[in-house]
Amino acid sequence: MKLKDHFGLMATYNQWMNEKIYEAAGRLSAADLAKDRRAFFGSLLGTLNHLVVADILWLKRFAEHPACSISLREVVDLPQTTGLDQIVFDDLERLAERRIWLDQKIIGWIAGLSDEDLDIILTYRNSKGVTFHRRYSSLILHFFNHQTHHRGQASTLLSQAGKDVGVTDLLALIPDEAHV
Repeated sequence: MKLKDHFGLMATYNQWMNEKIYEAAGRLSAADLAKDRRAFFGSLLGTLNHLVVADILWLKRFAEHPACSISLREVVDLPQTTGLDQIVFDDLERLAERRIWLDQKIIGWIAGLSDEDLDIILTYRNSKGVTFHRRYSSLILHFFNHQTHHRGQASTLLSQAGKDVGVTDLLALIPDEAHV
């Protein structure tokens, strides 16, 4: 399997897991969603907002790649994020709408990349203004890993609130390739 195909699998996994997380979160009250559970971003709502903020921040950086200016144009047009703990939406329904939209953009962006696109060096600045020059494929790997990290936290917060997310393993989406 080519690297691009692995990223396609990760984009699909990202969407699948977000649907599961938001479905489970939707079974909580607004107070339970906003309850400070001493996670990195306080509450489940804070954690889910962080994922949206970080995805927007990275997708805007990824849009600097010439091959991505069209597929990520609508993301670039979103307001600039103000901090990693920004609450973009304080209600789950509106946050879920943005999440669904972002996941569709991510799938389309990855689908439009070529193997050659993955090898470029992307120059970007972090939130403190420090400039970095890193391989595009490595940054995409970080992007998906970051999502998995914080969704794991969200899954734990949901479990602590008595809500089961169900199967979360990437293995559930990897096709069985047994030959007959």
